[in-house]
Amino acid sequence: MSVRRAFAFALGGLSGLALAAAAGASARFYAGRRCADRVWAASRYPQLGGMGAVERLTILPLIDWYAASEDLATEPGVAYLVRADDTTILFDVGYNQGAEHPSPLLRNMAALGVDIAGVDALVISHAHEDHQGGSSHMRGCTYALSGQPVDLKGIPAYVPVSLSNPTAESIVVDAPRVIAPGVARTGPIPRQLFFLGWTLEQSLAVNVKGKGIVLIVGCGHPTLQRIVDRAEMLFDEPIYGLVGGLHYPVTASREQLFGLLPAQRLMGTGKPPWDPINRQDVETAIGYLERRQPGLVSLSPHDSCDWSLDAFRTAFGQAYQDLLVGEEIVIQ
Repeated sequence: MSVRRAFAFALGGLSGLALAAAAGASARFYAGRRCADRVWAASRYPQLGGMGAVERLTILPLIDWYAASEDLATEPGVAYLVRADDTTILFDVGYNQGAEHPSPLLRNMAALGVDIAGVDALVISHAHEDHQGGSSHMRGCTYALSGQPVDLKGIPAYVPVSLSNPTAESIVVDAPRVIAPGVARTGPIPRQLFFLGWTLEQSLAVNVKGKGIVLIVGCGHPTLQRIVDRAEMLFDEPIYGLVGGLHYPVTASREQLFGLLPAQRLMGTGKPPWDPINRQDVETAIGYLERRQPGLVSLSPHDSCDWSLDAFRTAFGQAYQDLLVGEEIVIQ
């Protein structure tokens, strides 16, 4: 066999393997998507009665893409300090891409006067690296606040899948539950992602007296529509606000694969890579939320591009508040 024929044969073999792999990935994606739709259709929960309400809710972004001050660290991850009257919850623990110690989260906590000893509970929205402390923790099914251990003894951690931490008490949640007066977990909602696979994500819901339900969201992989629908299933009170990530990297991505490919557009939208998230998807979601006439909307920039931020800002006007590390969101 000539060198040219051998090369052509090898190239054809590699192309065949690539096509087979792509076909397999596509089949898994569409099967997973059908399964997620079936699970969603079958998920019917009773209302969370007797939840109560809080007088005052504050959400302090500790980690996100933009900051209110240049001396605060930023990254494409999420960590929010949620204070609902006397209850303090750390919602997600950031990315810490460089496995630093102290991590960007710990440095920002110190700068903002936040002590882990004052946290009553930890909630991990979903098991992705930008919410559980880094890629090594995603691979290892763990979560961490920093590159070295942080003592979380006595702090319950509500996680949507089996995740571990050396000192925290990890509690896997499979349904909506009240976790403190006026505060509830929505329960995990599934979504099949093309590259990242089966993803279970939970949100927080806080009932603010005289206002209604404020949803605190990690990435919004289940879609804004299903997160809102779940809340309306669980509560009589209206949706007053939504704060956090919804994964709308329409025109840009905060992360790049190999320095070239838009990671977030390809890997986290619940759509196949040949049909990425688009402007109509964002406008449809905005319309869905607009019909609830919310009093507060604050979209995380960690996984949404500036075009999407501007679209939400324009649509919701005075109800919209920029989400910035170090700038507290107050509802009372």
